[in-house]
Amino acid sequence: MIRNSVRIRTLRRIAGIIQAVLIIGIPFVRIKGESAFRFDIPTLRLHVFGYSIWMQEFFIVLIATIFLTLFIVFITLVFGRVWCGWLCPQTVLIDFTPFVDKAKKKGIAYKLLAFTAAFVISIVVAAALIWYFVSPYEFIPDLMTGNLGSTTWGFWIVMTAIIFLNYAFLRHKWCATVCPYAKLQGVMFDQSTLVIELDPKRATECINCKRCENVCPTNINIREGLNAACINCAACLDACNEVMEQQGKKGLIRYAFGTAGEGRILRQNFFIVGVFVIVFFVFSVYLMSARTGIDFTVLPHPMEARFTKDGSIINAYVLSVKNMRNEPVDLRVSVERFNETVSQSINEPVHIVAGGRDRLPLFVRVKDASGLKGARKIRITLSDKNKNINLTRETNFIIPDDV
Repeated sequence: MIRNSVRIRTLRRIAGIIQAVLIIGIPFVRIKGESAFRFDIPTLRLHVFGYSIWMQEFFIVLIATIFLTLFIVFITLVFGRVWCGWLCPQTVLIDFTPFVDKAKKKGIAYKLLAFTAAFVISIVVAAALIWYFVSPYEFIPDLMTGNLGSTTWGFWIVMTAIIFLNYAFLRHKWCATVCPYAKLQGVMFDQSTLVIELDPKRATECINCKRCENVCPTNINIREGLNAACINCAACLDACNEVMEQQGKKGLIRYAFGTAGEGRILRQNFFIVGVFVIVFFVFSVYLMSARTGIDFTVLPHPMEARFTKDGSIINAYVLSVKNMRNEPVDLRVSVERFNETVSQSINEPVHIVAGGRDRLPLFVRVKDASGLKGARKIRITLSDKNKNINLTRETNFIIPDDV
């Protein structure tokens, strides 16, 4: 069982402020000249804290998404609806706009002021979400100069309207009725999941003040047992504590692992799901650390293998190189020396700008082809000075039949 020495609402407010600062602030953070976290639609690149993941590398995003999904399942299995009550943007923004709920009982002037404030907040929130696709360093100057663009304006207007209607009218009804995550939690819970409950051993001490019912944002009665609409906001817990403290007693409502606090954190489901979370986390980290950021392909050249006047054999290739890094690279090209007379046309490092692509013609010459027939596999390697990049591709070196 978890005991609380401070009001839960205070801790939740602190968590909400931290989340708001992060959500609005992260788009303004730049690492290696790019946003800390942003999906750039024109280039189809995902910028993640100094890394740029291109569309052809999105298998990394797939693995990371599986990890995050399993992590959410794990957190829900252990801590129940902690996301709903503490971190969900829906709940956080509702906590920051209590004046909208009060407006229902106020006059026209107060309602107008409350809905105006909610609309302004919706504008800012919608803009913050767009900044994860359009850098605020482009968005804000374009807005000031009137060059924002019709597509961005359209998304901003639609998102603002949706957010405003949600926070002005739907509010916690979304959590109790529509939210798909809430519907799935019944599958993720087990008998030891963290819940908020009325301590069954002290149920007879309840004075029936109904404060827990009155403060519940989803209008449930926690005294009747667990309810799928509960978002673990602990408003009832704080209310009960305040009432029972006046009686010189501890509150009757508490956080507990499992009904009656008889659950265990370390259990079979904990280890099963936890192992999968760790495996996919390690796999995601490995993929990110192992990626070179260089896409390298050996393509055929229009020129066929041929003899020269001095009896040498020349094969031609096209090296397609794409730099998916955020900084330029200088790459060396090396061809496997399967014969002492092998030479190549590219001997100096090739400079590829950040995000750039180049197609490099490569000519491989063999002066003495005696004993060689048909075709043989050769390796073409790209590497940088520090050997952080070392990519090898196999291709065929063709020996004409009349050699």
